[in-house]
Parts: sequence; C-alpha cells; structure tokens
Amino acid sequence: MGPSSLADPQGCSCYEGVKYMATVDKMPMLAEGQKMLNDQLALLKAERPGVIDSIEEARAHGDLSENAEYHAAKERQGQIEAMIADIEDKLSRAQVIDPTTLSGDKVVFGATVHLLDEDEKPVKYQLVGQTEADAKLGRISYNSPLGRALIGRSIDDEVEVTVPSGDRYYVVSKIEFI
Repeated sequence: MGPSSLADPQGCSCYEGVKYMATVDKMPMLAEGQKMLNDQLALLKAERPGVIDSIEEARAHGDLSENAEYHAAKERQGQIEAMIADIEDKLSRAQVIDPTTLSGDKVVFGATVHLLDEDEKPVKYQLVGQTEADAKLGRISYNSPLGRALIGRSIDDEVEVTVPSGDRYYVVSKIEFI
C-alpha cells in the first residue's frame, strides 16, 4: 500500500484505515496564565517520584488485589499523568498575548472592558484565556457567554447576554489595553 492510498479525497490522512486529525488550535492566554500553567506543571512533576515510591511501598505489602494503598497510589498516578498531559498540551498550543501591545476601538482578547449594566452600575472585565478566568477578579474567559458577546464590540455598543439567571444587558463604556 503506497502513500497515495492513505489519503482520502477530502485530504484527511489515514493510518491503517483509521482517520486521525491533530488538534492544533492555538490557545490564547496572557503571560500570567502561561506562568500559572508552568508552575502547576512543575508541582505535578515534583509529585511524581513520591507517588512512584508509594506504589513501590504498597506493592511490597503483598497481595495487590486487596491492597487499598496500592490502588489509591495507582489512581493518583493516573490523575497526575493525565493532568501533566493536559497542561503540556495547553502550553504547546499557547499563544501568549500582551494586552499592552494592542490597540484599537474594538473589544479583543486581552482588552479590559468597562460596561454599564441595566441599572447604570459600572462593571469592568478583562477578557482572558480559559485557564486564567476568575469572575471574582474581573477576569472572564473570551469563550464565556459574556466574553463571546463582547468580542468585536465598540464603545456605546449595546450587548445582550443570555446567562443561566436570564438575559442581561450592558453598554460598552470604555475599552482599555492594560
């Protein structure tokens, strides 16, 4: 079977009849988000040897079928490896954006947006990556309902957002890149 037989008319590559497609979507994030992920990765990698030691110690106790310590350590090892793989994937796809280098009159990733809600009460949000989002700190994901509604908006634009508690209305009063 030659290389040409591995490609289908849609251009998908196949390996032994199985189609695969790599996820290469860039993941926008601020430098703080990248640092946070690197810190989490370092902690997980530092925890690995201790879990391996726990598995070895539990294995030394004999019968593995009834050894709760062994099963707990193996489960923790699986969790750590899955989290490491997830973080490494996010870091490999990271597109670090510095909002201070941005400008313009439209809301984009990294922008700090000042809004007036229905009661003319001012609220402020910065659009950040999914891993950095924390609504209590005024940082919302660009993928959240409000984040998606704000992208591309300009000053004085009205924004309607459907959230679990109902429809919310805002007016964009200011856009900053800080």
